[in-house]
Amino acid sequence: MAGHSKWKNIQRRKNAQDAKRGKIFMKHAKDIYVAAKQGGGDPEMNPSLRLAVEKAKSDNMPNDNIERAIKKATGSLDGKQYEELTYEGYGPGGTAVMVEVLTDNKNRTAAEIRHAFSKNGGNLGENGCVAFMFQRKGYLVIDNSNNELDEDTVMLEAIDAGAEEMEANDGVFEIYTTPEEFSTVKEAMENSGFTFSNAEITMHPQTLSTVSDEDGQKMIGLVTMLEDLEDVQEVHHNVDASEDILAEL
Repeated sequence: MAGHSKWKNIQRRKNAQDAKRGKIFMKHAKDIYVAAKQGGGDPEMNPSLRLAVEKAKSDNMPNDNIERAIKKATGSLDGKQYEELTYEGYGPGGTAVMVEVLTDNKNRTAAEIRHAFSKNGGNLGENGCVAFMFQRKGYLVIDNSNNELDEDTVMLEAIDAGAEEMEANDGVFEIYTTPEEFSTVKEAMENSGFTFSNAEITMHPQTLSTVSDEDGQKMIGLVTMLEDLEDVQEVHHNVDASEDILAEL
């Protein structure tokens, strides 16, 4: 019985991992679909598509899945039509939350997001209620946990490439760019030999909202529930909390 129980536990974990992988691939497929729909199916000529494909490959998404998403967007295959939407609201403790989605059924998506907010001490708001608290930025992260890289050298490379600013925090270099210069900075620094542990265009909070540990735990519940929704692509917030809370977020 013990061996049988162990096998069942392994199988259960594998099924959970497969389900999680499937959700990740679905999110990447939607990102690729929208990028190709807006800018064409050639990654060399479409920086947004190139970034979406790179992110998908970093999560080991099969090439067949990537090509299928591009073909759907360019009309080579029949498929669902997705719409890009952003929902805004207030999380626990009055924090600002923005949720980017890709959906083929906005009524379903709105109901699911509203439920997630209400269940975790937040409220879904009107368009524009918190958007002014964020600014779209290119965001590049270099891992320097082994302290091999010199901060001044990396900063000069980033600025020369066109970055706006760089911060050194806890063994990483965080580089910020305008959305328009993101691809240029990324490619220039990669050509100089730098590799990135994260590279994306994201919504950067202009001000942070400090919350208690209790509200921080509620915020973790809200973000987790939102990210588990199939239509949700990104969740942005302006939470400042204890290190343990931020690590989970």
